[in-house]
Amino acid sequence: MCKETLDLYTDYLISQNGYATATGLSRLLDGQISHDKVTRCLAQAEQGSKELWSYAKSGVRESENDDGALILDDTIEEKPYTDENEIVCWHHSHTKGHHVKGMNILTSLVRYEDIAFPIGYEIVKKDQKFRDEKTQKEKRRASISKNALFEKLVCQAVRNDVKFKWVLADSWYGTTGNMSFIHYELKKCFIFGMKSNRHVSLTPAGQKRGKFQTVESLDLENGKCKVVYLKGMTLPVQLLKKVFTNKDNSTGTLYLVSNDLTLDADRLYDVYKRRWRIEEFHKSIKQNASLAKSPTKIERTQGNHVFASMIAYCKLEFLKIKTTLNHFALKHKLLLRANMAAMAELRTLTAHAGASA
Repeated sequence: MCKETLDLYTDYLISQNGYATATGLSRLLDGQISHDKVTRCLAQAEQGSKELWSYAKSGVRESENDDGALILDDTIEEKPYTDENEIVCWHHSHTKGHHVKGMNILTSLVRYEDIAFPIGYEIVKKDQKFRDEKTQKEKRRASISKNALFEKLVCQAVRNDVKFKWVLADSWYGTTGNMSFIHYELKKCFIFGMKSNRHVSLTPAGQKRGKFQTVESLDLENGKCKVVYLKGMTLPVQLLKKVFTNKDNSTGTLYLVSNDLTLDADRLYDVYKRRWRIEEFHKSIKQNASLAKSPTKIERTQGNHVFASMIAYCKLEFLKIKTTLNHFALKHKLLLRANMAAMAELRTLTAHAGASA
């Protein structure tokens, strides 16, 4: 993508508050750049994790330390009115409990204290069509699973020499394969959410005899760790039960598992809480970097718009470091200035209209 046009387009994604269109950017710049030039820029060679890392690298290097956390999670950007293709298709939403149409994006985010940068991402591609045996309807599926993409992003962070001690993710990615890979291959620590129906044994002997029970059936004390053995793994892990209260005063239970047996319960939970930054990332990139506001129609431009939104998010993170304002405060400040300029222009037009009456 053209560097100069990309720079203008990503600034536009931050500053505008409607749909991000090539025509809108051209009008905002009073025709100094044509909408065709913006469209051609988005239609050029596909951009991705490699180019994102090149942009975010300086911010990561300035902030990095040995206690960093690599956080991975996916989100669905709904596009109910966009034509279906390999990246805009139907995905199961764990939040809504049913399938929604849109793009499913898996991101790796590295966090040091209060600074966090996206350093890699993968758009899930459902590139295979098949006929469902029950419904006889044609559906799509991905030839590369999200767990394979998860491993790819973690390996990319290692190859780029990103400093991190922890890999954090929710229970969807807490598979034995992911845990074994991080522990044995990467020699890193992990903390994953754990589903209550996972089977564990309390002793190595019980594991050998196949004596397992579900996590939820264990007599675990709230806020305390217990060493257990997961079914399918010889690796002992720490299991933590955490009961929390929701805003509506209802209660929920969170189970966490880690391969670091030296952690006490408070430290384990404190480290895992860093994972919530990726939820903030999802909210910010959609609302402050216009991920959700692109009418692009073809796969190439749709994918490059995602890339541009990632760059726009990084720009906001760089500004946050310099100004100490969070992304939403920065966006509010920009919109306030825009409204002030609109008010001033309106008063000028009103004054001229009154003078000529």
